[in-house]
Amino acid sequence: MRIRELQDELGLFLLVDQDADDSALDREVRAVLTTDLADPGRFLAGGELVLTGLAWWREDGDAEPFVRILDRAGVTVLAAGEAEHGLVPDDLVHACRRHGLPLMAVDPDISFASITEHVLRRLQPRAVGSLAAVVERHRRLLTGQGGPDAVLELLQHSIGLDAHLLSPTGRQIAGARPPLRARTAMALAGRYLAARRSREPAPHEVTIGDRHYSLVPVRSATDPSTPSTATGEAAELGDWLLVVAADTSNRPASDEQLLDRIVELAVDARSAHERTKVALNDLARQLVDLLHSHVPPGEIPVRLSSTAQAVVSRKDTWQRCQFVVAEGEWRGTGPIPAPALRVLLEEALIQPDDPVPVSSQDIAATVDHEQAVLFVLVPEPTDGLPEPALDRVALQQRLTAVLARWLGPTGSVSIGVSSPVAAAEQARRALDAARTALRIARDHPDRVAVRGFDDLTSHILTLLPLIPAETRRAFASRLLGPLRDHDSRHRTDLLPTLERFLDCDASWTTCAAQLHLHVNSLRHRIARIEQITGRDLARLETRLDFLAALKAC
Repeated sequence: MRIRELQDELGLFLLVDQDADDSALDREVRAVLTTDLADPGRFLAGGELVLTGLAWWREDGDAEPFVRILDRAGVTVLAAGEAEHGLVPDDLVHACRRHGLPLMAVDPDISFASITEHVLRRLQPRAVGSLAAVVERHRRLLTGQGGPDAVLELLQHSIGLDAHLLSPTGRQIAGARPPLRARTAMALAGRYLAARRSREPAPHEVTIGDRHYSLVPVRSATDPSTPSTATGEAAELGDWLLVVAADTSNRPASDEQLLDRIVELAVDARSAHERTKVALNDLARQLVDLLHSHVPPGEIPVRLSSTAQAVVSRKDTWQRCQFVVAEGEWRGTGPIPAPALRVLLEEALIQPDDPVPVSSQDIAATVDHEQAVLFVLVPEPTDGLPEPALDRVALQQRLTAVLARWLGPTGSVSIGVSSPVAAAEQARRALDAARTALRIARDHPDRVAVRGFDDLTSHILTLLPLIPAETRRAFASRLLGPLRDHDSRHRTDLLPTLERFLDCDASWTTCAAQLHLHVNSLRHRIARIEQITGRDLARLETRLDFLAALKAC
């Protein structure tokens, strides 16, 4: 394709000609690159049409180094968009004249995507076939490393092809930058789910606004327990989705070869991801089995040294985490398959940019009967700042948005979240608390309900006024009387210690810090409270009883 064809067929306006005659118009364009980098040199091989929106230009003098890089690389022509600044800056015009680089202006009504697609259709098939070979080489390099971003960036900067790898909820796993807008990504995921359910052949061609996209499923069956091998509608949650910002229908064979290579790359990335998650999830199963056993709490750290917590955290010691337990009804006809629910919860929990960041490698998940069970690493507390914990309100909002099109009119999901667990000895108690919170969530009218330990406290306080005052006082006296008597006779502080321990959600480190005690001293006090009352504070029911007694006083 030649420069004059850009002018005649696309309406681009030539601002700077290389020569006084028309010879520049016959220069050949062999590739197209869209960039707003101040230094795009590493992506240039010569013969390109370079499209730029001029986001890199801020003042006079910025154009000279940019144009010098393009000229040294042998770029055929530069096309600058007028949308950013209202016109092409004189600074860029003068720099192109000094270097003899043809410069064209792109009207704001002409999209770079339409220019790119037009040029690619006119290029010789061998050019795209050559790029497919480059992608194949990159694919081999990246196999097992789980990172397709480099190849998708290569596509973007080499031929202006924007490709994104999405989860079934619209979360971007990899791809061009900037990422798709959240609303667009969710709309594309929704369109894909609809096309999949109607059994339309892939790729699925979709138009959103004035932009055309091709949607290609990326499936892998590395882990037979994932929904990718499930039957029915739950299977769709196991897919990844490759989104190509172009119309791939009626494409030539060379384009089809390129798309096939990209899909293979995505399959490789998905398989590598699943291999990692299989290991984590198998070990999560071992953790749940251990917590169901009769192993004394003091032995749990030793038993966990080679199980889920060590693998997830890549450390040999227990890391601070929270338990999340969920179950749901599928369109009112039966329970949601727990593996599918596990995938949905992981999607909603992954938030790398949140105040409490969570990545895929911070989550280990398994299935326990009809429930999905996950434990999620959360950061250690920082002095003077609130204790980091998962945002249950934000989690409920994200899940509500994701599940709206998937659950149907009568489906529901209930989720219980524990308080942060700072020590392995608290793990059994935290799982118990999450399951109790789940029972509270079941009674909530919302289709997606997320509840935690704070909600259990509120539930108890709501019920207390319904109990006669005399009964409340007798209950509190029977439970707390022995501690009051001991404190009075021995001048100890066991009752205030118990109250503070419950206020800290049974967190040893937080409670010890607030009482200005060593953790071992606090453990000694709690053991003494258990001895005097004959109650086990490791049990959630015991802590709730004590909490109710304190509030009933």
